[in-house]
Amino acid sequence: MSGDGVRKVRVGRRSVEIHRPDKVLFPGGGEAKQYTKGDLVAYYLSVAAFMVPQLRGRPLMLERHPDGIDGPRFMQKNTPEHYPEWVMRAEVAKEDGTVRHTVCDDSATLAYLADQACLTLHRWLSRVGRVDRPDLMVFDLDPADGSRFAAVVDAAERLGELLDELRLPSALMTTGSRGLHVVVPVDGHDDFDEVRGFARDAAELLVAEHPDRLTTAARKKDRGDRLYLDVQRNGYAQTAVAPFSVRALPGAPVATPLTWEQLRDPELGPRRWTIADAAEQAHARPWSALTGRGRALGPARRRLDALRSA
Repeated sequence: MSGDGVRKVRVGRRSVEIHRPDKVLFPGGGEAKQYTKGDLVAYYLSVAAFMVPQLRGRPLMLERHPDGIDGPRFMQKNTPEHYPEWVMRAEVAKEDGTVRHTVCDDSATLAYLADQACLTLHRWLSRVGRVDRPDLMVFDLDPADGSRFAAVVDAAERLGELLDELRLPSALMTTGSRGLHVVVPVDGHDDFDEVRGFARDAAELLVAEHPDRLTTAARKKDRGDRLYLDVQRNGYAQTAVAPFSVRALPGAPVATPLTWEQLRDPELGPRRWTIADAAEQAHARPWSALTGRGRALGPARRRLDALRSA
């Protein structure tokens, strides 16, 4: 480290400067461990081979905590002018103009964003060049009470069974916060309204079968203690937390992919993995079964409509 508190990290062909690597971003206390910016950079580099493919080509919203999780947070959409020229940008239309989103296409960019105290990366469900055509569909299983994770597991199992019946391959991910995401790769043929409509109808079918346990009510006061099946992330310019992203919570929990077999692990919880052990889970390749192009929704829509009318 040089005298001004800068450490240079070689990432591929690039040298990335890490400023104040000993700065504490996650204070310790209780059972939570302390982690520094240097720890954050090291973690992101340890999972880069698995994380970057999940980010490549996607506009990002960056959650930054310059003074750590106890300081102010801000959500960054526009890429600052001072970012290096080698960091990819994507000009994306919005209602009153455009936004120049950051795109993370390589490990050096991931390290640079960690240096900027970007703790969490939230990704679009579509890619640059076809931003109006999502290639992912996401169900967010969000409990009314963060302690009721058993209800999340039960809902995930029921949703997984339905998706299997619709012949749509799916994958699980802890959010690192309170619940689980169920992720479905689609072929990018349909627009956001069509994908969100499909997700809504699938969720409402489950709610009709289990009205005492599940709900699609957007307002918290209408949910009671039922589990919320949130499909609102399947909209234009909406984002979902990216796989292997660190969350701004004590102990640095990580949004971590897992297998369907791991769903019944008694140790499973939304914060099961942290930056201390998420890389080990990444190397197990829990999403290895999701290969090739996403599925078309047309045949699945016909199967879903048949189930809804039965």
